[in-house]
Amino acid sequence: MSKLIIRIVALLLTLQPFLRAAETPNLVLILTDDQGYQDVGFNGCTDIPTPNLDSLATNGVVFTDGYVSFPVCGPSRAGLLTGRYQDRFGFTTNPSIDPGNPVAGLPLEEETLAQVLQKVGYKSAVIGKWHMGTHPHFHPHKRGFDHFFGFLAGGLNYLPELLTLNDFSEVTRKWHWYKMKIERDGEKIEIDDYVTAGLSEAAVGFIRKEAKARNPFFVYLAYNAPHAPLQATEKYLSRFTHIEDKDRRTYAAMVSAVDDGVGKILETLREEGLEENTLVVFLSDNGGAITKNASNNAPLRGAKSDLFEGGIRVPFAMQWKGTLPPGLTYEEPIISLDIFGTMAALTNVPISEDRPLDGVNLIPYLTGEKTGTPHDHLFWRKWEQNGMGVRSGTMKLVATTQRQKAFALHNLANDIHEDENLRWKQPKKANELTQLWESWNAELKDRVFPTLGNDTWWKATN
Repeated sequence: MSKLIIRIVALLLTLQPFLRAAETPNLVLILTDDQGYQDVGFNGCTDIPTPNLDSLATNGVVFTDGYVSFPVCGPSRAGLLTGRYQDRFGFTTNPSIDPGNPVAGLPLEEETLAQVLQKVGYKSAVIGKWHMGTHPHFHPHKRGFDHFFGFLAGGLNYLPELLTLNDFSEVTRKWHWYKMKIERDGEKIEIDDYVTAGLSEAAVGFIRKEAKARNPFFVYLAYNAPHAPLQATEKYLSRFTHIEDKDRRTYAAMVSAVDDGVGKILETLREEGLEENTLVVFLSDNGGAITKNASNNAPLRGAKSDLFEGGIRVPFAMQWKGTLPPGLTYEEPIISLDIFGTMAALTNVPISEDRPLDGVNLIPYLTGEKTGTPHDHLFWRKWEQNGMGVRSGTMKLVATTQRQKAFALHNLANDIHEDENLRWKQPKKANELTQLWESWNAELKDRVFPTLGNDTWWKATN
């Protein structure tokens, strides 16, 4: 009898990784940079085919009203990785990479999604753009990620021959950090491939490794594309000879490279038998930077850095085969903070009472278990007190500069381009939303580190 018990225990120990994998879904978060709202097939794009992103959307959910928490890269990512409005902890601008400024990054008291998933046995990787601080204590390895393949600053060249710098001490002028070499777990490496393709392959490699080990995993694939500079190889440019505008053609090539990568990831999940046990989320970090990368935010008004819809409403889709209904179009407003809320709920990870999440679990709303809207209100704040936005139902109050003088109230149900200002027709609603925003704003911090644009450390050698 004792031998039988020993055998049973041994068997259970052997099966533990398999049981673990079955209990908790794998998590893949794919983020693009400065991609336009319409620049995916599932949002109506006609000149840039995105068959793999469209497949993800067709087999899952498209969020028509999917928002990010900030209209610029760094703060948006800080909200995404913490599930909290980044203004709560003063991450309100792109951080400086000044070597002498050790506070420029995601505050250490804030937990990343990788850190909380670590508590329940997940292996995590960040592939691509970090932008949460370049100092050693902000490094992904210190923030819950087991593997890092990418770059620490907010941008990079895409052609491998342009990546020549080994350390930030070599930066001598503004944007010089775009020449930094790719880092792989603390080591600067030479790559031969187009950067976007290299990031995709790194993500595939991590998935295969953890699948073989039967570990539940979290992949945060943060593409730099299609953020400027506009750079692409002939392999991708040759697909778009029909586009006359040079910038739009290069932008299309960059998006196409991303789509290829997403296809490889989806194929890998199928090959590894993980498709029905993996939640895959896709979105952009903010709206398209129209004048800098030839993106298209139609039918929305505005672009990256705006609090109009074009700055904060992004292409957004989610797939979890066997759990989420395929072909669902979800029209209630949701926000990038909900990704953390969803993934935390699925893994039963404990959340600190001192830092409650602003994001919620979307799954019950998508499966029909819950009705109504996930959020009564969504809020935005830009450059501390100089810009504001709040959405309640279909009504949105926005002020892009000097908010006290430039209020505009729009009904997004019939005015998605935000043309008609209803402020004077509906003063009660405008005042109600103003008060909601003021109450929310009272809970927040102003910036805790200098903005990238105010850097001075590199100017002496410029």
